[in-house]
Amino acid sequence: MAVENTCDLCGRTPITTTVHHLIPKQYGGAAGPTAMLCSACHRQLHALFTNEELAGFYHTVERLADHPDMGKYLRWVKKQDPEKRITTRKANRRRRR
Repeated sequence: MAVENTCDLCGRTPITTTVHHLIPKQYGGAAGPTAMLCSACHRQLHALFTNEELAGFYHTVERLADHPDMGKYLRWVKKQDPEKRITTRKANRRRRR
């Protein structure tokens, strides 16, 4: 369900957000903690990280934001208009798999 809100990762507002399970559902996170993320941040983190990586270490907003690639993305996206459609490219390290 999408809601006009503030993205928990980039802080842009007002923006449409969706629920992100911090521990992927396939790893038992269906009833676990969630974050409200804009579609750009949600797509970017799934482009950077596998579900295994998200479940194993990157299962908090703070840990996601601390990753160097995500930090670089967040510094850029915070400057973007919340109305702008942002495209996401798959990370080079994910392409090689």
